[in-house]
Amino acid sequence: MTLIDVTGLDHRSLNEKLREADGPVTLTGCCGQRFIAAGMSGPELTVEGIPGNALGAYLNGASITVDGNAQDAVGDTMNEGRIIVRGSIGDAAGYAMRGGQLFVRNNAGYRAGIHMKAYKDKVPLLIIGGTAGSFLGEYQAGGVIIILGLGRDKQRIVGNFPCTGMHGGKLFLRCTPEEVLFPNQVTASPASPDDLEELRQYLIPYCQVFNLDLEEILASPFTIAVPCSSNPYKQMYVSN
Repeated sequence: MTLIDVTGLDHRSLNEKLREADGPVTLTGCCGQRFIAAGMSGPELTVEGIPGNALGAYLNGASITVDGNAQDAVGDTMNEGRIIVRGSIGDAAGYAMRGGQLFVRNNAGYRAGIHMKAYKDKVPLLIIGGTAGSFLGEYQAGGVIIILGLGRDKQRIVGNFPCTGMHGGKLFLRCTPEEVLFPNQVTASPASPDDLEELRQYLIPYCQVFNLDLEEILASPFTIAVPCSSNPYKQMYVSN
């Protein structure tokens, strides 16, 4: 394993060291460095401290674990690989994510999953263990977002305006449909047995990573939200 103290390194110097490393790498002293591992297909990376914006942007297969919190735009336009955050995460997590997995143990800020998309066999997966802020899944075009609301007490599982502009993909929330105000362009309903079986497959690796009880999580009601139309704004641009 390679140990790199990132104190005083800019993102170019840091990423050059990552490209030169052979085998797993642990970064120490991380305090807001941006663009860590951007576009990389390797290595297996552990981050000690708090990475800055755009951690794993354009990630193409690498595996990243953050032992604490992370800032904004983690997994921006991520293509493949896995990012694990053992704390909370800032705004725009998984922005335009088009593949891979982003697992967050605690909470997410605003606009998680914005512009998430899917292509052929690439189906991105974003799982938030706690709560998410407003505009969750804004303009979502594909992929799967799951919000578990673990430990939220009386806090809402999601903020205002979830699924605004959503025209593809799925959103699972660990709550009843009545608890969330959705826009008219999506259909929100209790998850069916088939939905729950699909959900189980997504949650198996997540629960393994964070040592959570899968059956206990699935014992609660879930809501699934999907778009009513693949082009909700068609009437704004096309005349009949």
